[in-house]
Amino acid sequence: MIFNVEMETLPREKMAEVQLKRLQETVKRVYERVPFHQKAFDEAGVKPEDIQTLDDIQKLPFMKKKDLRENYPFNLFAVDMKEVSRIHGSSGTKGKPTVVGYTKNDIENWSEIVARAICSAGGEPGDIFHNAYGYGLFTGGLGLHYGIERMGAAVVPISGGNTPRQITLIEDFQPRGLAATPSYVLNIVEEMKKQGMNPRETSLKYGIFGAEPWSEEMREQLEEALDIKAVDIYGLSEVMGPGVSIECHEAQDGLHIAEDHFLAEIVDPNTGEVLPYGQEGELVFTSLTKEAFPVIRYRTGDIASLNPAPCKCGRTTLRMSRIKGRVDDMLIIRGVNVFPTEIEAVLLTFKQLAPHYQVVIERDGALDRFEVHCELTPEYMSEIGSIDSPDLVPLKKAIGHDIKCSLGVTVVLRLLPPNSLVRSESKAMRIVDNRNKA
Repeated sequence: MIFNVEMETLPREKMAEVQLKRLQETVKRVYERVPFHQKAFDEAGVKPEDIQTLDDIQKLPFMKKKDLRENYPFNLFAVDMKEVSRIHGSSGTKGKPTVVGYTKNDIENWSEIVARAICSAGGEPGDIFHNAYGYGLFTGGLGLHYGIERMGAAVVPISGGNTPRQITLIEDFQPRGLAATPSYVLNIVEEMKKQGMNPRETSLKYGIFGAEPWSEEMREQLEEALDIKAVDIYGLSEVMGPGVSIECHEAQDGLHIAEDHFLAEIVDPNTGEVLPYGQEGELVFTSLTKEAFPVIRYRTGDIASLNPAPCKCGRTTLRMSRIKGRVDDMLIIRGVNVFPTEIEAVLLTFKQLAPHYQVVIERDGALDRFEVHCELTPEYMSEIGSIDSPDLVPLKKAIGHDIKCSLGVTVVLRLLPPNSLVRSESKAMRIVDNRNKA
C-alpha cells in the first residue's frame, strides 16, 4: 500500500519542480524572519532571489548542531510563539539541549509523513501497532504515535521500558506492527525466551526500527527471532523526527526520503563539497515545508549515500543508504577508519555470539587500545560449560581473523558470559571511552 500515491510516485522532474518552489519559499521566509539565517546568508553573499535552480542550494551556508545550541532555546524559530503547537528537544547530555518547534501545520505534515512510512513498512489500516519508542521530549514516541493514527491503525502507546509488561501487551493485544530501537527489541526477545515463550509465535508481522545505526546482520537476527519483516526508519529531531525516510518492505534496499518535504545532499565531511549519487559522505537536509523550525543545509553527522533509481515497490523518491554511522562515532584504529556497525556485521556472523557488544577504548601508555566486548549465547554457554573452556580459544581466533580480514584492523577481543553487558531500554551504548577517566 502507498499512502500518498501522487507524491510518492511523482516523476523525478515533477518532484524537482515541487522542491524548487518550496525551497525558494523557505529560503525567503527564513531570511526575513530569522536573524541567524539573514546574517549567515549575508556573510555568504547570497540573497533569496539567487536561488533559481536546485543546484543553487550549494550557494547557501551549512547549519550545524552547534548553531542550535548557540541559539537556545527559540532564536531559530521562524514564527511567533503563539503559533507554536509543540516543542521537542534533546537530552542535553553534551551541553545545552537542541530545541525544535512545530506549528499545527507542521504536526499535520509530520503525521502524514509517518503514515506514509508505516505503509511502506507493511502497515495497513485496522492494524494494532505497539509503539515502544520513548514518549516525551524525544521525538520518537509522539512522532510515530500521530502517524499511526493518521494511517488508520490503533496505537498502543507503551513507550520504552518495563519489558515484562511489553511482552504481556504484545501477547494480549495481538499487534501486527512494532516500533522501537533494534537493541531494545533484542531485550524483549531475550526476556520472551526467559519466560519460555517462542518469539516467532507472536502476532507481529513487521517491525520499524531506528534511532541508532544497525547492520544488515542485525536485521537478519531480528527477522529470524520474531519471524517478521524488519525495516529501517530514519529521522532526527532537528529535521523533523522519525519518518524523514524509511525502507519499503518489498525491497528493503535503501530508505525512501519524503522528498516533497526534505531536500537531501551528500557532502564530503571534511571539505563540504557536494558528492555525486552513490558516493558515501555526510548526509545534509534542508526542510521544505516546516514553518516553526526550518533548517537550511543541516549537517546531520550521519554517513550515507543517495540512490535516485526507481524502486520495485513503485515509489520514485530518492533513496538513502542505511546509516553507516556518525562522523562522531568513527573510530580510527591504527590509521584505519572503522564504524561500530562494521564490527557488528562481523560479530553477528558467529552463531555462538549474542547480538550484544561494546567497543571499549582504553589508554595504553601513549596509544589507544581498542577492545571489543561481546557475549556468548546462553545456548553456547551451556554447551561449553565455562567461560574458561578451551573451546573458546579457536572461536576467539576465528573472530579476530574475520575482523582483521574484513576491516583491516586488530582489536583486543573479550568474550563474556551471557547477560554481562548492560541492556538498553532506548539507544544502545556501543562505544565506551575510558581514556579520560581517572
